[in-house]
Amino acid sequence: MIEGPGILAELNDRSREVFRRVVEGYLTTGDPVGSRTLTRTMSEKVSAATIRNVMQDLEYMGLLDSPHISAGRVPTQAGLRMFVDGLLEVGTLSTDERQQIDATMGANENDLGSLLDRVGSALSGLTRGASLVLAPKHEAPIRHIEFVSLAPDRALVVLVMADGHVENRIFSPPPGLTPSAMREAANFLNALAEGRTLTDLRSSFAREITARRREIDVLAAQLVESGLAVWEDKDGRNERLIVRGRANLLETAAEAEELDRIRNLFDDLERKRDIAEFLELADEGEGVRIFIGSENKLFSLSGSSLVVSPYMNADRKIIGAVGVIGPTRLNYGRIVPIVDYTAQLVGRLFSDRA
Repeated sequence: MIEGPGILAELNDRSREVFRRVVEGYLTTGDPVGSRTLTRTMSEKVSAATIRNVMQDLEYMGLLDSPHISAGRVPTQAGLRMFVDGLLEVGTLSTDERQQIDATMGANENDLGSLLDRVGSALSGLTRGASLVLAPKHEAPIRHIEFVSLAPDRALVVLVMADGHVENRIFSPPPGLTPSAMREAANFLNALAEGRTLTDLRSSFAREITARRREIDVLAAQLVESGLAVWEDKDGRNERLIVRGRANLLETAAEAEELDRIRNLFDDLERKRDIAEFLELADEGEGVRIFIGSENKLFSLSGSSLVVSPYMNADRKIIGAVGVIGPTRLNYGRIVPIVDYTAQLVGRLFSDRA
């Protein structure tokens, strides 16, 4: 990748201004920016021919690209990265934006899932992109575990936490399951789980079930394993990733190639591919991070950009993240403070509940 800050320092004032105005114009309209357009906005009076020469130099340096013959220029991914790192002017939240985000925080809100859903809807509405909210996992001690048969090939595992929180998941039980095996499995798990969190239980489960194999028959053991497996999130399907505003991305897709990229993004979101890495992206440091195009390993096939920030609990531990995903021509200067403020607000909410 081009070392953006180094090249930026080498540009003279005119080249830097041309580059900045091309990027800003592209981020505003999504269209290539031509030399004639720049002659009307440059701080010094220069000819279109002079600007074209500067653009050619910037293209040679890998910062701009010409998508069509005789068209204007657009920034490359390397150019966007250099702009974000060295020239981006981050705005401030307007009163209306702040009020819309604040309004998602209902007084005495007990249903955190509904609250985070509203946060996601507000983010997508304000940014006209798709919002991603990764909710924290509930780690209260377990009070009770129960299995409920729904059909021969479907069962429900219910977890009741010591703080009253209830979670349930549908899973496929082993064939030939009997009511007595379900009771035996639940009794076995409840004996192990009392006072432990789900993480504690998972870490000791394999050892305990091996040591106490004689206390539980094969069918009940299989039920215990398959029932707990739905919380292991090996493929990311059970992460609490809330996605809102997908339709906004379709509105911004003007060409067939863009529509294909959006479809790839939708497929990634449906599969929640590598969603565990979503939190890892934010976990590398506090504050907002921006991933552009192929830098975004979660959704690289779609050529999208991701603006993401972690949020923390009272112990300053990162427990979740909020973000906005959209085309690379996102209005980064406006979206960064929106994501930052939202993450801080959600973090304070969880800290206050600690």
